[in-house]
Amino acid sequence: MKVIRLKPGREKSVLQYRPWIFSGAIDRVEGILEAGDVVDILSSEGKRLGRAGFSPDSQIRARMWTWDPDETVDEVFIQRRLENAMHYRKMVVLPEEGNAYRLVHGESDGFPGLVVDRYADTLVIQFLSAGAEGKRGEIVNALREGTGIQDIYERSDVDVRKLEGLPERTGTLSGNPPEVVEIMENGIRFLVNIRTGQKTGFYLDQRRNRAVVGKYARGRRVLNCFCYTGGFTAYSHYHGADEILSVDSSGEAIRAAMQNMRINGFPDAPNHWLEADVFTALRKFRDQGRAFDMILLDPPKFAHTAAQAERAARGYKDINLLAFTLLTPGGLLVTFSCSGGISAELFQKIIAGAAVDARVGVRIVEKLTQAPDHPVGIHFPEGEYLKGLVCSIT
Repeated sequence: MKVIRLKPGREKSVLQYRPWIFSGAIDRVEGILEAGDVVDILSSEGKRLGRAGFSPDSQIRARMWTWDPDETVDEVFIQRRLENAMHYRKMVVLPEEGNAYRLVHGESDGFPGLVVDRYADTLVIQFLSAGAEGKRGEIVNALREGTGIQDIYERSDVDVRKLEGLPERTGTLSGNPPEVVEIMENGIRFLVNIRTGQKTGFYLDQRRNRAVVGKYARGRRVLNCFCYTGGFTAYSHYHGADEILSVDSSGEAIRAAMQNMRINGFPDAPNHWLEADVFTALRKFRDQGRAFDMILLDPPKFAHTAAQAERAARGYKDINLLAFTLLTPGGLLVTFSCSGGISAELFQKIIAGAAVDARVGVRIVEKLTQAPDHPVGIHFPEGEYLKGLVCSIT
């Protein structure tokens, strides 16, 4: 029998349906346990609390599959969870939003450490925990049968796998997935490289934010920082921005963004592109006395953990301070953080501090978060990672 017995008093988080069990909460393990094994979780008094996936190398030593100690975690279990996730997406992903969305969002969908994104008729999977890795065969089979999609590609090339004692891995899992998939999103076409693109190829979590922010761009001179493959750029043009300058440090990303503009029939002018470090570019714009009516800041993750929050906060403050100095009166700053170590409350405080140093008055027009196909389980607040603010300069 494979068992993890908790220390006295450490069963509280499990009883509160928190899915993570850290190494410090464990008194002892019983039986021969290997990475990915499904293990019974027992309180110090021997009460069975549920079943979890075991990870011997991670500080998150076990991730709960189920709080029913008699439930078997097998292919039927996986199929049932997948059906639930698919039903939820039918409810929250509107037809006009297109054919690309997150199908499985880890713990919030009852799949600890698993991400599945759908791009038209191709699925892209990330196995991020030893528990999910241990069920990879059952998961792939359930996805094929449940969705009817045969083209499945793996993008488990993320640093978090190292914490789980797992090697990075990419490659075809089923069918013959293409390198580039064309998707439709709110009437706009995008080419997504599922093999080399960021995350699983595209930032699906920003889908609704792109639609919201695009409407603010009408008639404005827009600066899109960290533009990647041009999601916010395309929406800004679609909704009638007067002028758009898009900046990214990756020439490859900018070329992909330009291609996305072309396939939609958007002319290159008045769109402009700059391959540069965003911090350096903003300082140069400030020194040149340039000004914009709307600035978009969607940087990569600055803090992976709460321990990195202080250093990340300085980066967020610096970049938002620079943006505030470049905005015209009445201008809009749309700023995001995808760092899990930065809470929404802390992020707002950082932006407030930047506004003080920039000597500008600011109103919050809207608060933004990830699209609902990236759900947040009520007992798993860690699932809420994307924070956004639309700020107006007063």
